[in-house]
Amino acid sequence: MMLFGRPVTRSRPFLISGPCVIESEALCLRVAEHLRRLSDELGLQIIFKASFDKANRTSGSSFRGLGMEQGLEVLAKVRAETGLPVLTDVHSAEQVARVAEVADVLQTPAFLARQTDLIAAVGASGRPANIKKAQFMAPEDMGAVIGKANQAASDAGLAGQFFVCERGSSFGYRDLIVDMRSLVVLRETGCPIVFDATHSVQQPGALGDRSGGRREYVEPLARAAVAIGVEGLFMETHPNPDQALSDGPNAVPLGQMGDLLKRLLAIASCSHEQAGHDRP
Repeated sequence: MMLFGRPVTRSRPFLISGPCVIESEALCLRVAEHLRRLSDELGLQIIFKASFDKANRTSGSSFRGLGMEQGLEVLAKVRAETGLPVLTDVHSAEQVARVAEVADVLQTPAFLARQTDLIAAVGASGRPANIKKAQFMAPEDMGAVIGKANQAASDAGLAGQFFVCERGSSFGYRDLIVDMRSLVVLRETGCPIVFDATHSVQQPGALGDRSGGRREYVEPLARAAVAIGVEGLFMETHPNPDQALSDGPNAVPLGQMGDLLKRLLAIASCSHEQAGHDRP
């Protein structure tokens, strides 16, 4: 599979990265410009990610973003000024057509993996889509989700291009775990696999009015994922995660992204060489 003119392989996984939510145009451009430099330096396909609306915040008073129209304007400017493709979430079938006018890649939030109308609308949009496995779903269940997306694409006369994203599973009340077997099981969908390393260390609702997180575990989990073999990594980043307006506790500090990516790409390359080919 090709993605924006580059092959999608496990030896050189692409990266989805950016702040969790669009806090401001200035912040998004700052992060995107840094990611653009890393893309050029490392020869790495990077897709800029930020949400125009975080519809699943713990508290009703939490910052949700700039809204769809203003958020899409910011994403369009990021793409125009940096050349990076952009990705954002869609939360309802009604949003898909408008968002697809701007976003190069659509994403379905994990909690909405079972929403048939949303999955079908994304499938028929003509855009690549990162479809997240819900925290409450077994990896085997994603076959039916991808089946819905593929059917909708086929009905629209399109060839679907979908990624399946692992982001951890609920474990008790306020923790997530990652069963690395999932990255193998998800291959049964026939789709490239993305591992969301930052949401996998989230602690939902752990801080009372917001979620917590253990960002020190992002790298160990990402290392395991690229060693197993994934086509993509998802890692949110922020210049100052402790001041981020959403998901700061599990975000990677922007200044650390370069060295982290170098280590992960080295592992991916070594794993590929040991296998001798991109494993089935």
